[in-house]
Amino acid sequence: MVRVAAVLALGCVVVLAVVLLLGFGGSSYTVTAQFQNASQIVKGNLVEVAGAKAGTVKNISLGDNGTAMVEMEITDEYAPLSDATVATIRSQSLSGIANRYIQLDMPPGDAPGKPIPDGGELPLSQTVSEVDLDQLFNTLDTKTIGHFRQVIKGFARANAGVGPQTAQSYRYLNPFLSTSREVFAELTKDEDRFRHLIVDTSSLSGALAERAPDLEQFVSNSDVAFSAIASENQALADSIGQLPDFMRNFNTTAVNLRATLDDLDPLVAASKPVARKLPPLTNALRGFATDAVPTVRRLSAIVGKPGAGNDLTDLVALQPRLAKIAVGPVRRNGAVREGALKVGTQALTRSLPQLAFLRPYVTIEGVSGWFDDFGHSGIYDANGGIGRISTTFNAFTFSVPGIPDLGGTPLTGPQQLAAGLSTHNLRRCPGSNERNPGDNSTPFTDNGNLNCDTSEVPIGP
Repeated sequence: MVRVAAVLALGCVVVLAVVLLLGFGGSSYTVTAQFQNASQIVKGNLVEVAGAKAGTVKNISLGDNGTAMVEMEITDEYAPLSDATVATIRSQSLSGIANRYIQLDMPPGDAPGKPIPDGGELPLSQTVSEVDLDQLFNTLDTKTIGHFRQVIKGFARANAGVGPQTAQSYRYLNPFLSTSREVFAELTKDEDRFRHLIVDTSSLSGALAERAPDLEQFVSNSDVAFSAIASENQALADSIGQLPDFMRNFNTTAVNLRATLDDLDPLVAASKPVARKLPPLTNALRGFATDAVPTVRRLSAIVGKPGAGNDLTDLVALQPRLAKIAVGPVRRNGAVREGALKVGTQALTRSLPQLAFLRPYVTIEGVSGWFDDFGHSGIYDANGGIGRISTTFNAFTFSVPGIPDLGGTPLTGPQQLAAGLSTHNLRRCPGSNERNPGDNSTPFTDNGNLNCDTSEVPIGP
């Protein structure tokens, strides 16, 4: 009985172990993903989510339309999958053939999708197959492959003897490619501007090709210039050595400049309305600048010209002597005299009373009336033109004795000629030859400020 009990107990342990190892008594969740090709996936390859194991490949079969049906067994932690899940076949590394795995990209939380039931399928639109290198080469024709083979041989010759350095440079290839991807992503974000950039670059390349001789000369001259700089390396080193002191002094200047810029803020704010009106002015100045080119070119002849006493440089050389004569004192004609500027100032000061007296006589009314007298004489009425003539000799005028309407008195005999002169007319007002049109604008008295006699007018009505 003891032996029978031991055999039964051993059998129960074996059955329990088989159940635990083979998963009997439990349930498994499987999903079949439809791929364009199996990409060298084999049974037992891993299924991962964000680098963590999420299941294994259970079976691979051929679909009705020639696609690969890959059955995946998913662990309970990630089951069930969403129909928005994307399955991608990837390589563990480049140094292997069947080292592939399936990466599952879960949908975001705001778009979870619908759960796939046990035994369901993930359609071809939700899968991505691995692209092998031979698939890429199969897209190339024979001529392209031949040229590509020559490129590879050229790389081999170029890297001969510098293998370690080349391997060291490849360490920076991955960061370069990743950053380049970001750069090209930004470039292609605005395709229209990127297209214009390519077109403009093509135009620039064409222009440079047309200027190939000039460009070659530019490169040659640049080489000469940089060689000259290299020959002065000691002076350049001395300048760099003095740079820290200069920067310390400049730091103080920059601090003071910051305060100055703060003081300039009100000026900038006040200038903004004016700045908006500047474009029309600058457009007009463009034409002025174009027309001024010949004038500016002639300035060189004005500033410096062969010969003596015929350009601006010679004039500037005369300034010290002119300044000495203008400021003074200077000895001239046997005596010490004041400078020309001082004497001129005194003369102008002394002439102010005379100029003040003459100023009202050259007003607009006086000058225009004087010119008007040369244009026509008299006025027009219903009977035609009327002319008024008055002859003035300095401080006296003629009058017609015996005709009261013409300023005279009834006289006879010898007294008539003697009484024909009106003298002592020394205080005439500006515009006194014109009759008052009715608004008291003539004679002009500057609102009574002029020392003149309004009664001293020509005879006649």
